Amino acid sequence: MPRINPVGPESTDTATATTLQAVRKKLGVLPNIFTTFANSPAALKGYVQLGECLAGGRLTARQRELIALAIAQENACQYCLSAHAAIGRGAGLGDSDIERARRGAAQDPVDDLITVFALKVARSRAEISDQDLAAARNGGLDDGLIVEIIAHVALNVLTNYLNKVAGTDIDFPVVDLQTAA
Repeated sequence: MPRINPVGPESTDTATATTLQAVRKKLGVLPNIFTTFANSPAALKGYVQLGECLAGGRLTARQRELIALAIAQENACQYCLSAHAAIGRGAGLGDSDIERARRGAAQDPVDDLITVFALKVARSRAEISDQDLAAARNGGLDDGLIVEIIAHVALNVLTNYLNKVAGTDIDFPVVDLQTAA
């Protein structure tokens, strides 16, 4: 049972209802995270807009999902882990890719570098060493990608924290927080 109740389109102001209806139209469903965010129209709008802006960045859908899975696992957010496992499959991730991402790794060297760096940002609370930054750059990440990765970490921490505080009901196939061996 949620600790912060979701707000449906019928129970909110016109602008927020319009945003929620646009999400439903785009996704075909209205996931509970959006109706939880709808408690604060400003937070909902900010989340949707940041997500849309970052989706137009240089990271691929696959890379964005690798980051989301790693951060959800790190923050023990079962809602986001479940959501991004489902979304990740839609972005071409297989079960082994999802499990690898949950451990902070990826098979492709660039995807691995992105996932490892994102996890270092989260674990260190952005206290990245000069060596870690140099390793990211030497691996092929330029400053634009580094900034974009940090933005994705922040977006995922936001959703992880909201869902954990709110106790958002999981409306995706549930993924156990325990990683595969």
